[in-house]
Amino acid sequence: MDTSMTALVSAFARAWHSAQRGTKIFDDTVAQRLLTEEDFRRISENMAQGIRFFDPAFAGTPEEALCRIVERQLAPQPLARAAFAEKALGNAVRLGAAQVVLLGAGYDTFAYRQPDWARNIRIFELDRPDVLRDKQLRLARAGIAVPDNVSYTGADLAEGGWPSALTQTQPFDPRRRSFCTALGLVCYLERKTFAALLAALARLMPEGSTLVFDYPDGASHTAQAGERARRQAALAAAAGEPMQPGYAYPELEALLAEHGFLIYEHLSPEEMTAQVFAPYNRENPTHAMTAFDNVAYCLAVRRRI
Repeated sequence: MDTSMTALVSAFARAWHSAQRGTKIFDDTVAQRLLTEEDFRRISENMAQGIRFFDPAFAGTPEEALCRIVERQLAPQPLARAAFAEKALGNAVRLGAAQVVLLGAGYDTFAYRQPDWARNIRIFELDRPDVLRDKQLRLARAGIAVPDNVSYTGADLAEGGWPSALTQTQPFDPRRRSFCTALGLVCYLERKTFAALLAALARLMPEGSTLVFDYPDGASHTAQAGERARRQAALAAAAGEPMQPGYAYPELEALLAEHGFLIYEHLSPEEMTAQVFAPYNRENPTHAMTAFDNVAYCLAVRRRI
């Protein structure tokens, strides 16, 4: 089955972190149930065997190698963007958001561990049909029921038909204030595709709606990029999902404004580390994690046109 390997690895990283004791950067209590024992074994072995790619000077056991790779390379980005997005979602619902759209939902698990305050909103998961089929099979195998307020839209964001597919998914209503996420997506989208996505969202989301996403900054894919970012790009390319160039902040701000969005909150990797990773790092100084190199986090609000 043609599923997204990067999405599976992200779920693995969230599950691995949630299984650790003590303070969590983000606690995903469902991700592990979506993965089979074979998934865990295969990903764990592949990552541990690839330690020389990530850390050529490493010396230790396979278990220590896996821990090093997860903490430094795999987990920081999925944990950071999930924590950022779900905090923003809670605020948006309190301010009147009535529906949530998860673009490129992958193996996101919010809908299956949703808190009581989410029961009255509608959640729409949009991804390629093969990914959604695989996710639903995994949910069924784990005995996880799909909540009544969850709907699925099978569509490819790289193609032009996804807005129509979403509007045809009942009971999506473009007149209702929405909260939309595009997590782990922008780095894979060509610039024209990202611009087209913003234009489509501007038509689908009324004033006051929210868009949350992470994106590669202007130094990514340059000589100034961090070591982890360069290795991540190489890993994604090897998996057949090459990453695209990033955006300097003024460029991103202008692109969003062109399509009716204003930046409301923006975190650099350093700011994300200070705000979200700090409690975990204080408790685990020998296994401290930092937000990923050259990845920023943005919350933009749809303004009146």
